[in-house]
Amino acid sequence: MIIINLDVMMAKRKMSLGELSERVNITQANMSILKTGKAKAIRFSTLDAICRVLECQPGDIIEYRPGEMEVDGEEI
Repeated sequence: MIIINLDVMMAKRKMSLGELSERVNITQANMSILKTGKAKAIRFSTLDAICRVLECQPGDIIEYRPGEMEVDGEEI
């Protein structure tokens, strides 16, 4: 299962969703979808921008945990 830890990095950098969205140049709605782990995909250009703004590595935001995979919130 892929876990999104964007909220953790935002808290470490004391950055709000609105500020990150503005600096990355994507809507707050799309950033919220990504932050809550509901996104199906992320563009490398978006990941690059997030890492640049948060001064972090992709592995700080995206984590792989072995186990059951979820689709639309349901384990498969």
